[in-house]
Amino acid sequence: MGMEIGMTSEILQALRQEAARAHPWEACGLLLGQGRAITRIQPAANIASDPARHFEIDPATLIAAHRAARAGGDAIIGYYHSHPSGSPSPSATDAAMAARDGRVWAIVAGDATGWWMDGKDGFEPLFTRLREG
Repeated sequence: MGMEIGMTSEILQALRQEAARAHPWEACGLLLGQGRAITRIQPAANIASDPARHFEIDPATLIAAHRAARAGGDAIIGYYHSHPSGSPSPSATDAAMAARDGRVWAIVAGDATGWWMDGKDGFEPLFTRLREG
C-alpha cells in the first residue's frame, strides 16, 4: 500500500464515458503513459464470451500497444474495465484472472473508479493524484 498513480481529470472522465458507452456490457482497455503517470487510455473491444459479466481485452489492441511502446511510444501501465452493476473493487473473477504482474487496474462502477495494483500477493489499493492537463 502507499503507491500512487497520477492522471488528469480528463482521464477519469474518459474512463467513465467508456463505461457508459459499453453499458450494459463491461468496457475494457489499456492505461498508457510513463512511469506512474497515465497520459491516455486506449479502448479495446471486449471479446469475452459473456461481456455483461466479464472482460477480455482484444489481443490485437494489446499487441499493437506493445509494439508502439517498443518503438518509443507510451508504455502499458495497466488496464481498465467496468463493473456495470457492481462496485469499483476487484471481483473474485478479477482476482482469479489477474497476472500478478505489478500493473495498474482501474475499475469503473458508475461515477466511482477504484485504482488497484495487481501485486504478487493480490490486489493492493492505489492512491490517485490528479494533475493539471
